[in-house]
Amino acid sequence: MKNNEVVIETRNLYYAYEDEKYVLKNINLRINKGEIIAILGENGAGKTTLVKHFNGLLKPTKGEVFVLGKNVKDMSVAELSKHVGIVFQNPDHQLFSETVEKEIEFAMVNFGFEKHYIEERIEWALKLMGLEKYRNRSPYTLSIGERKRLTLATVLSYDPDILILDEPTAGQDFLQKEKIAELMNLLKHRKKTIIIVTHDIEFIVNRVERVILLVGGKIIYDGDKRGALTNYKLMKEARLLPPQVSQISWILYNLGVKLPKDILYTEELLRELLRIYKS
Repeated sequence: MKNNEVVIETRNLYYAYEDEKYVLKNINLRINKGEIIAILGENGAGKTTLVKHFNGLLKPTKGEVFVLGKNVKDMSVAELSKHVGIVFQNPDHQLFSETVEKEIEFAMVNFGFEKHYIEERIEWALKLMGLEKYRNRSPYTLSIGERKRLTLATVLSYDPDILILDEPTAGQDFLQKEKIAELMNLLKHRKKTIIIVTHDIEFIVNRVERVILLVGGKIIYDGDKRGALTNYKLMKEARLLPPQVSQISWILYNLGVKLPKDILYTEELLRELLRIYKS
């Protein structure tokens, strides 16, 4: 069942960096509690610029943005950050403490959490992200993938209502991607709202419900993932490659194999090929 409690809303949002042209143009969105959404588009499409409005790092040039019913223009970054956690694509933009442990505790200390709770959450986050043995190490001695997991641990530790992941699978191997997927399932059951900015189409196929396509700062699609990821015209306009199984089904279709045009999963393709074989 879908939850209709709106946690993020943009109304006629435009944004320009200083005197440059608008990089976001008339963005109208409503994101509900508990949704898992992927924001897709080529580099420069405006994806990261958009999500920075959700935690107050950027404020609209024109239009309005509401988070949990409040206008972000009336909220500080610190106030928003308690409810909206964002993990940036480049982890070095978020790391500054002397040790991994200090990095994780920083936000919780600033939010005024009790000491025993902070200690429990540090242990939980270190274990969850596989960083226990690095507790007393400098974050800058970690690999890029480990630093990425550390930034995720720092945000998860204080349990925000909304989680924004900017390229979460970059630099992660298969096992770490599976851990991130498991984490998303855990957060989904807890009714958290998850927004993923990514180029990793294969990762999101089984993990998101809704897709937003951005092209040149404009939304060209907002809806069910199948309607976007299996639409050759839309994906080409967004300069993205569809899932591999969809590409294979399109090739077979163009070769004369009578397949549906919206195949998204491997089992769907196999089922259709078996049907054709038996007919």
